[in-house]
Amino acid sequence: MVQRDKDLCVGRKKFNMDPTKGIQYLTEHKVLSSDLREIARFLYKGEGLNKTAIGDYLGERDPANLQILQAFVECHPFANLNLVQALRQFLWSFRLPGEAQKIDRMMEAFANWYCQCNPGVFQSTDTCYVLSFSVIMLNTSLHNPNVKDKPPFERFVAMNRGINNGGDLPEELLRNLFESIKNEPFSIPEDDGNDLTHTFFNPSREGWLLKLGGRVKTWKRRWFILTDNCLYYFEYTTDKEPLGIIPLENLSVRKVEDPKKPNCFELFNPNCKGQKIKACKTDGDGKVVEGKHQSYKISAATPEERDLWIEAIRTSITQDPFYDLVSARKKKIASKN
Repeated sequence: MVQRDKDLCVGRKKFNMDPTKGIQYLTEHKVLSSDLREIARFLYKGEGLNKTAIGDYLGERDPANLQILQAFVECHPFANLNLVQALRQFLWSFRLPGEAQKIDRMMEAFANWYCQCNPGVFQSTDTCYVLSFSVIMLNTSLHNPNVKDKPPFERFVAMNRGINNGGDLPEELLRNLFESIKNEPFSIPEDDGNDLTHTFFNPSREGWLLKLGGRVKTWKRRWFILTDNCLYYFEYTTDKEPLGIIPLENLSVRKVEDPKKPNCFELFNPNCKGQKIKACKTDGDGKVVEGKHQSYKISAATPEERDLWIEAIRTSITQDPFYDLVSARKKKIASKN
């Protein structure tokens, strides 16, 4: 028994650093059998396991991981719970990962199991899937201090029109869900401030980058801050006023090559080629003037840093992959009817 406890302790540590290696260690040392349901129960109990690691492991596409996800979801007793109660339980048992495909698989599994446990509440699992995302987004809108425009109940209703196989859900059901989230936000495991369901509207990043001038083509080192769907750049980290502000609305970002600088990416407007990007900067006299760029070319210190900036800017531009997943599912519902 003592040896098993030691192996369990080592296995948990390994799991928290690399979930796949952790499970492999625990099965090789006979702490867990290779039965996928047993592995799922181990993750559901979660004792000593990092919930971010659980979320990453459950989101993988490997056939075994998909079966474990299914069994993990089925560990949750959802019968006779309303959707918010079920989501509270589900989102506490692991931490939702950041990739849209992983979120999609997990929420799909959640919706299927919820509908199995509560037949007749929704006309299809698609309805449950869309409404679950609406509730998660509502939680963010109501409780994230960065979101100034708090949605009223009417907007929540409008957001969910026609999702019940073309029909509307009962208003009483929607009001109960709305009031439940309004009165008590979701509890987020290990909330270190960058959880999807909580701070999705404010992904941010800061650091030194080189920027190519708009009129005079010289590279200048600038301190960049990404926040609230804008990219600000400063001469020094201590400056209170930015030298320039680039609103990211309608812009795209891509990797580009440059003969003089490595690790470049570019901000551009895919819809208006040749037009200046709507941005502003401070001129030599301290006056705010319109920017001169048709695109912004920026160079990072390393390829990794470039990729992290591109990812952060993309997240900021799309605001929320939740919206993309939901709109795709709403189209599916509409096409059936």
